[in-house]
Formats: sequence, structure tokens, C-alpha cells
Amino acid sequence: MPPVFPDDLHTCTTAKSPDTRPHAPMATTARAGASRASASILNTLTPKKTLPVKETWKQTKTSQAKKLAATEMHRQLYPHLYNEAGKPTVALKGQAGREIRIIKTRDGETKQWENPADFFRRKLKEHHNTAKIPRPLPIKKACPHPIAAVAATQLTKLDPNGSRTRLFDRNNPECARVGDILLVRLRTGEPFAGVCINIRRRGIDTAILLRGQLTRVGVEVWYKVYSPLVEGIEVVQRATKRARRARLTYMRKPKHDRGSVENVVRMYLRQKAAFGAVGADGKMKGGAKARAAAMAGGKKKKNSRGKKR
Repeated sequence: MPPVFPDDLHTCTTAKSPDTRPHAPMATTARAGASRASASILNTLTPKKTLPVKETWKQTKTSQAKKLAATEMHRQLYPHLYNEAGKPTVALKGQAGREIRIIKTRDGETKQWENPADFFRRKLKEHHNTAKIPRPLPIKKACPHPIAAVAATQLTKLDPNGSRTRLFDRNNPECARVGDILLVRLRTGEPFAGVCINIRRRGIDTAILLRGQLTRVGVEVWYKVYSPLVEGIEVVQRATKRARRARLTYMRKPKHDRGSVENVVRMYLRQKAAFGAVGADGKMKGGAKARAAAMAGGKKKKNSRGKKR
């Protein structure tokens, strides 16, 4: 027997009279619980709804139409795989028992038609037996440090004597340092001399920054030490004191600017020409004397042309 609620017993209340019952919320909660319980009982007693036969037949027709459309599309894309009757001449994927296409070779022999991709793949396997080809060693075992190996190979080509490497080696006590005056000779172009204000040691990309003057204008030029265009690098003059900075960028200011080093380079070239012209016996060689005099700025010849007295 279903439970009896107070609302069922109260029949004298009209729509206009206000509800003054103290237990109205409790009655509403109990009614909602009863309705949920009855709904759950009905769900358990009623059987599940089965799909109608009409929907299953529709799905079957749709799948058949899709298969027919796929077959027609394949026939239009690959007409050489079908005969005049529209039947495939080779065993298609997923369709066994089809008619096999027989072709004739140039020699007149008959054989089964084979897909070109499968044919060339089989020929490659017969020609190159992959079992006999040894696998290459891993890169870590063959060359654990490939970048260092390439850099060492390039260094041996660009600096076979190792003179430039020793010139800018930190462990060498006679290496070039910042503050020294360096002279760079190029294969194409005039040489350039200036104060070295920066040395960037990056292995094969080692470079130096020289500051000099051209037509009374301060110029800074970067030179790659191992560049093939650099013919040679010479130390013209050493710095009197060891620099306390790795980069002498303060020399760009007028207060610390060294200015032109042309006079220092000229004296260095004179001394070099003089020492190079002296032979083992201590005497000047044939044309070396004239070259040394010219480098030293010797006296000019007097002009023989003039008025006769």
C-alpha cells in the first residue's frame, strides 16, 4: 500500500488561502523520494528496447553501397587490372580466388603478371644480399668526437707548420698578447698594422682585432688567424707592461688612443731588411744594400741637370 501524505488528507485548502502548514517541506521531500523509488522499480521490471529490424537492414544496405563504390573507384583508377567483363585479372587485397593475369615476355615465355614495385624489390634483394653486407660501426665508436676531429684536420691543412697556433697559444711565453703591435700580410691587398685590442680564441675560428689609423681616421679590422687569405702575422713591438684587461676597448677613447703606428712599423721593416741582408760572412749582399738604404730613407741623388758654371 503506498504511503499516505498529509497533502492527500488536506482537501479544504483553496488556491487563494495561504499554505500555513508547518510540515510542507518534509512532505515534498518524501514525495520526491517515493517517485524516484517507483521509477527505479519500473526500469527493472520493463525489458530493454530492441533495435527495429528496419535500422539493421538500412545499415546492411549502406555497407554494401560503400563496397560497390570502392570497387568502382578501384576499377576506374586501375583499369589495367580488370578484363573486358569488369572482373579483376589479379588477386586483389582481401579477395582470394580471383583470375590471375598471364603475360608474355620478350622471349615468348608466359608467366604470371607481377606488380612492378614487388618485381624491383625482389630483384634488389637477389642482387644485394643484405646478410653479407656488414653493418657500419656506430658513430660514437668510430669517431667519439667528430667536431674535434674535423677541426684538427682543418688545422693541419691551414697551418701545417703550427706557427700560428704557437703564436696565439696561452702556454707559449712568447705568444702575442693584447697591447702588442701586429703586422698582418695578405695575399691580396696591402698589409695592415695596428694595436691588438682583442684576441678571440675559438679553435679554427680564432681571430684578432687590430686598431690602427688610415688617413688619420681610427680603423678596427678583424682578421681570421687561419684564413687562407692571410699570408703571415708578425709581432712588430711588444707591450711594455702586461695589460690588465682581456679587451682593450678603452683605447677607442682619445685619452688612451695609441694613434698611428706607421713609424714603428717602418723602423721594424728597416731593421728586418738590414738583418736579412747580412750574409754568413757579415757583409751585405748584392742588391740588399740598396734595398736597406731605400727602406732607411737614404739620400736622394742630386739633380745633374742645371746651369753650367
